[in-house]
Parts: sequence; structure tokens; C-alpha cells
Amino acid sequence: MKTAIFLSCLIAGGSLFVKTHKTKTSLTLPAYKATTSKRSFSSMPIAPVSITIDKSSYELYVYDAKGWYATYPVVFGNSSLDDKKMEGDRNTPEGTFRIVNKRVHEKWDRYMGLDYPTQESIYKFNERKRRGEIPSSARPGAGIGIHGVWPHEDFVIDRYKNWTNGCISLKNSDVEELYRFIPVGTPVTIRK
Repeated sequence: MKTAIFLSCLIAGGSLFVKTHKTKTSLTLPAYKATTSKRSFSSMPIAPVSITIDKSSYELYVYDAKGWYATYPVVFGNSSLDDKKMEGDRNTPEGTFRIVNKRVHEKWDRYMGLDYPTQESIYKFNERKRRGEIPSSARPGAGIGIHGVWPHEDFVIDRYKNWTNGCISLKNSDVEELYRFIPVGTPVTIRK
């Protein structure tokens, strides 16, 4: 009888230990961190350089004359990841664009402006209007770019939290690196 009670206590105590252990483990797991990968940390890309942004994988790829150069984690505007339909929808546009300006940004560290809306964007916008998908008073919007995050808020990239009004956002250290070697005129393709 004493043996049965002892074994019962041992089993019950063991299951309590396991529950406590599981709870501790689930609370102390570190958050997933999105990381940057590059061909070589010591080399700069070789011109011509291009950027491809894949909305479904939350990644920005840099290609140079030798092929793939680097991958950076990014986030966007609306979590639907739909193509931009009109101003104010917070969607990130899809298509082919170019970097038209670069500047240090007072809020988001660095900013590289895109030539949105392009003729392709205007065509899609007008077709959506014609089909009645968007209001007749809608406008296509503007001011789309690639930029950093608010100071000390790189965690929004690590958590894949879409927060912009349609722009592409990187960690500040990543956007600073990209800013150094991406010239005005660089082609940018955004796809889903």
C-alpha cells in the first residue's frame, strides 16, 4: 500500500513538473527574428543592380551583375497583401518601378522614393474605375517608397507586422546598408 501511494505521488509530482516545465518553455521562447543574408559581407554589389520585392515571402532581394546579392526581411501596408487599388487603401503596389529619389528621413531613417504611379499603375487604376471596383472619385495615390522604421522599432519587421500606408519597410540597419549602394534609377519589381 505504501508503495502504491509513493508511486502515485511520484507520478503526480512528475506530471506537475512536466506542466511547469512546458509553461516555462513556452513563455521563454525567443521571438523569431527575420534575418538578412548576403553573398559576401566584404563585397559591394557590381552594377547593374536591381531589386525584387516578394510580398508573399516578406523579402526584398538585391541582384547585381553576378546574380543574387542579398535578401532583406520587409513588411508592407495592408496585411491582405493585395495590389494597390487607390489612395488610402494602405496596399503596396505591384509592378515595375524605379528609384527616383533618396533622402535621410526624419521619421524612418532612410527613404528611397519610387516612381509610383507609373503608366502601368494608372492603366490598372482606370480599369478598376471602369469596372466599378473603386469609386469614381478615387485617386491612385503617390509617395510610395522603401524606408526604415520608427527609432527602436525593428521588432515590427521581426514580427512581420504590416504597418505602412503602402510603402516597403526594412529594419533601420538594413535600409542604411541598402541606401549606401542603391543608386537613383535602380529598377524595382514588386510582386505577390
